[in-house]
Amino acid sequence: MPTDSEARVAVYIDFDNILISRYDQIHGRGAFHADKVRTLTTDGRESKARTRFSQATVDLGAIIDYASSYGSIVLSRAYADWSVPAHAAYRDQLLARAVDLVQMFPTTRSLKNGADIRLSIDVVEDLFRLDNITHVVVVAGDSDYIALAQRTKRLGRFMVGIGVAGSTSKSLAAACDEFADYDALPGIEPVQIDEPEPEPDAPEPTPAEAEAIVAEAEVVAAQQQPARGRRSRRASSASVAAETDEVAMTTAQRGDAATGLLERAMRILHQKNDDEWLHANVVKEQMKRMDPVFNEKSLGHRSFTDFVTARGEVVDMREEGQARLLRLKGD
Repeated sequence: MPTDSEARVAVYIDFDNILISRYDQIHGRGAFHADKVRTLTTDGRESKARTRFSQATVDLGAIIDYASSYGSIVLSRAYADWSVPAHAAYRDQLLARAVDLVQMFPTTRSLKNGADIRLSIDVVEDLFRLDNITHVVVVAGDSDYIALAQRTKRLGRFMVGIGVAGSTSKSLAAACDEFADYDALPGIEPVQIDEPEPEPDAPEPTPAEAEAIVAEAEVVAAQQQPARGRRSRRASSASVAAETDEVAMTTAQRGDAATGLLERAMRILHQKNDDEWLHANVVKEQMKRMDPVFNEKSLGHRSFTDFVTARGEVVDMREEGQARLLRLKGD
């Protein structure tokens, strides 16, 4: 049972904002609307759009994991029109992280400011209704949230913003207690895009091909972008494992996923406080926040110390009296 001093975090995601911002960051300003990503299955350009859409995949697991570093997540919501194929491709990933999907019904041609207003009303209402919330994390870079950030701080809560570089209002960042760049979150790798030559006179896909395209897009969005390097691959495995039925995983896969979870948790904590050495109990607490299913005993270890010792190629450990301190190797 949480104590009165424990931090409690509420996360609110303006999904349309973060998805469009990431797509435009990679493919150029205005590319999301120019490529008609919302009508991915009917615009006749599915082959090219599918590739570009997968290149701009948003790692929601990294966002949720970072938010958990502030405390226990007690509420999380994502706002979007979930009937749009580009949004629907992320539904399973969000549900696997226990995020409530708030449906924004399109009452007009566009939902401009619809999510902004609904999200802001929900935040203020929740803060008055749930006085134990200590931190508010808003995932968006829109300047429309400046007033919300100011009101959240006046109500005595710690305001955190997360946005995509190039699409974030400087005024919003200044209005928050902390603002994190999506690209700087642990586990996020810079994406290098090599644009293929356009296919001339691409034939319009048949209905069966269109269905296959949608299915492939959902699979791509449900998984992490492959990261380069040994450590990045482990971190990606941990995020995928959190969204996978653990019963279906082999012992080796569960061990690799746990190693990735350990690494990502330590990277988040290193980024938060700049300490070279971290207390083992703090690291384990962060791992449990990121993946409540984690249990070193289910992996065949008698204690968390044994679990860490078995991963000596990733983590250094030293003892100071009764305390055990951990540090990522190479950092």
